[in-house]
Amino acid sequence: MEIMEAMRTRHSVRQYTDKPIDAAKLAELQAETDACNKESGLHIQLVTGEPKAFSGFMAHYGKFSGVRNYFALIGKKAADLEEKCGYYGERLVLKAQQLGLNTCWVALTYSKVRSAYKVERGEKLCAVIAVGYGQTQGTPHRSKTFDEVASAENAPDWFRGGVEAALLAPTAVNQQKFHFTLVGDKVKAEAGKGMLTKMDLGIAKYHFEVGSGKLSLVWDKE
Repeated sequence: MEIMEAMRTRHSVRQYTDKPIDAAKLAELQAETDACNKESGLHIQLVTGEPKAFSGFMAHYGKFSGVRNYFALIGKKAADLEEKCGYYGERLVLKAQQLGLNTCWVALTYSKVRSAYKVERGEKLCAVIAVGYGQTQGTPHRSKTFDEVASAENAPDWFRGGVEAALLAPTAVNQQKFHFTLVGDKVKAEAGKGMLTKMDLGIAKYHFEVGSGKLSLVWDKE
């Protein structure tokens, strides 16, 4: 499965079967996790066979069931930590989708199980991502339009492709509070106000890079 197809077909899944992830797929997920950590300086950890994080009241409130595997998004405390976790977490989400697995971003409705992963001094656990074989493939949600999340005069095809890919990105309660502005041949990416919008921006930026084909060279650093 190509990555654009993964973006189009991937939807959040909260209920999972008891089928274990096979060793080959786990190895690929771990390799991608290691690559993300090496590139970003994050401390993301793949946790398997651990049901406690999704067995409490909050998980039931969030309608989760059968979750035994997840990515713990951990990194050094910094102003850009949430955005970075969003960016690299979504890279792992799409890798999982390409492997035939399902996922769900979870920022609040889970329990912290300190024995399942390591949070070193000066680090923070930002969120987790459930991963496994879903009971369903999830369902698509309503999306904003190009003009609601982007500003550009005579937008080139690469910019439109980036924005259209960003509109496929998962965001907290489907809020899509991000905005992309074309500035010359660069793009200014901004997060809206509200909870988890910085993480959502990181997710959307990864989608934009893939859809535009320009990778990180596209961003206006000012």
